[in-house]
Amino acid sequence: MKRLFALGMLLVLIVGMLAGCGQEAVKSVGDPDKKAMLVVSFGTSYHDTREKTIDVIEQRFVDEFPEYDMVRAWTSQIIIDILKDRDQIEVFNVTEAMEHLKSQGYSEVVVQPTLVMNGAEYDDVVREVMAFEEEFTSIKIGQAMLSSVQDFEVVVDALATHMPARSENEAVVLMGHGTHHHANSVYSALDYTLEEKNEINTYVGTVEGYPEFEHVVKKLEKNEIEKVTLMPFMIVSGDHAENDMAGDADDSWKTMLKKDGYIVDTKMMGLGEMSQLQDLFIEHAHTAINGEEH
Repeated sequence: MKRLFALGMLLVLIVGMLAGCGQEAVKSVGDPDKKAMLVVSFGTSYHDTREKTIDVIEQRFVDEFPEYDMVRAWTSQIIIDILKDRDQIEVFNVTEAMEHLKSQGYSEVVVQPTLVMNGAEYDDVVREVMAFEEEFTSIKIGQAMLSSVQDFEVVVDALATHMPARSENEAVVLMGHGTHHHANSVYSALDYTLEEKNEINTYVGTVEGYPEFEHVVKKLEKNEIEKVTLMPFMIVSGDHAENDMAGDADDSWKTMLKKDGYIVDTKMMGLGEMSQLQDLFIEHAHTAINGEEH
């Protein structure tokens, strides 16, 4: 009888252990009613373009996700310091934002970067955010703007509504930032998508990556272009757009093109001003919320 009782107890233990297999303990940290939407941008020291891009994007998130408290963070410490010293405006960097959310007892954090690509800046955001993985019940991170074939198509369609009409001897040149990161390949994919969608005489160059200004000029020469409209392919029309693209210095794209005999116009519009691309960031945040945790 004792042996049967012992065997029965062993069986109960085994069944209990098997029932527990594959079940993760639910982590619960912070107040379950406190959810934050952390919108992470590179930042800008130019007030006008910030108001038309970053501020508008953040307000779109406030309107779209009323159940989340919207919090701002920027990745550029240089710009954060400029605003603090020059304008007495305080902006969190990513780590400071996560520390703040932790101290305020948030349980769920959704992070949506307003970055062009999943490059070095995006990798840094993920690394800094996930250092706090054990401090919250849930952390989810949305993708950057150009993360799928569909994203490229949306971006090109958005650009098409804002680029000027072009004749055979007129072109639009988009200036991207460029990066040493392998994600720099997005510019080639963008160029291909522009061609696929029949956006004639539209060329992509970068300040710090590939293709370079010289590669763009070769295409202008090959296609006998006479007039060029320069547009920034950046979320904000900030320092690079104002100086490297449209500035009056000898090494700005506008000056160098004029020196080569081109008629040059500029359109100072950041990507963040385009409602279609604001929608894209919101869509990526929804995908993160509804999908797997990062």
